[in-house]
Amino acid sequence: MPVLHALKRHARLLVPFLTAAALYAGTAQAATTVAAHAAHAAPAASAAAAQAATADEPGWTAEPAAGTAATRPGGARPYFYLAGTPGTVLEDRLALANTTDQERTVTLRGADAYNTADGALAVRPAAPPAGTAGAAAGAAAGAGSWISFGTGTTVKIPPRTRAVVPFTVTVPPAAPPGDHPAAVVATEAGREAGVRVHLRISGPALAALTVEDVAVRGRGSAAEVAYTLVNRGNVALAPELEIRAKGRLGEVPGRAARALPLELLPGQRVELTEPWPGAPVLDRVDLTLTVTAPGGARATAAASAWFVPWRIALWTGAGLLLLGGTTAAALLLVRRRARTGTPPDRAPEPERSRAPEHELTGVSR
Repeated sequence: MPVLHALKRHARLLVPFLTAAALYAGTAQAATTVAAHAAHAAPAASAAAAQAATADEPGWTAEPAAGTAATRPGGARPYFYLAGTPGTVLEDRLALANTTDQERTVTLRGADAYNTADGALAVRPAAPPAGTAGAAAGAAAGAGSWISFGTGTTVKIPPRTRAVVPFTVTVPPAAPPGDHPAAVVATEAGREAGVRVHLRISGPALAALTVEDVAVRGRGSAAEVAYTLVNRGNVALAPELEIRAKGRLGEVPGRAARALPLELLPGQRVELTEPWPGAPVLDRVDLTLTVTAPGGARATAAASAWFVPWRIALWTGAGLLLLGGTTAAALLLVRRRARTGTPPDRAPEPERSRAPEHELTGVSR
């Protein structure tokens, strides 16, 4: 996208006074010039923006086809939602729209969905072809491998045309109950577009999670609480987090319960951080994290943290060391003077000259 920069012009006052007529004429002319430049710049900027938007246009879209039982009011579906029992075959349709004047060739596949380390949703890459190195390790093992487009894996879409491609989800007879996250992925010329597939297998649903590895990072307004969430159940969770804090020197504000901006998939582990602007400056705080989710999932974890202003502590320590060194030197000086018998508060007196002693001989003089 083009970026427009404003240029500032500085001018000095050449004469102290100008006539009113000249000032008015100059102002009118400047206004006319600015208006003319704006009139010419606006179409140019609009054309540049339109050209950039056209360059960013992908040329095709992929979305769930309308007209099924799961269609929302208005005909749009944000994702596929399928439910069934083990051993059944479920069906749905994908809509591909070519908005360009050129034919598009799109390749379709199924993929497993998962959480990245920070909680975002992603899909597994395509498995290597059979017989190549790494094929066994990269083969899909989840619900992505249950999705099939039959002979419609590669679809050619004519210009300005919308194609609807059916696909099936074959649930294995031994599939465990609960949510099995997957996605339908369309690829063309290095660009991928994924549409989520919410697949639920009937049976007992278990909502469970744990909170682990709680730690406090940073100090002051930059403090944050790091923790790990693990989905121990078989259904996707929308967790809420609450932080309670208890200090030794007074009340410490925590964080009220709020919904986390993520969907935690079954069996997934994510590492998250929560800002904590109410962290104290000097205190020892006990933290309690409580995470809940619909379905009865609840977990707590505790941690303790010291908050010490290290810069002040270093200066205080240096001052104490200096004071201790001065005290030790004074004591050493006092002891040394005490050994010599000299009072520490005054200098030694000089020896006085003694009067001559007269010898006693018993003879009168």
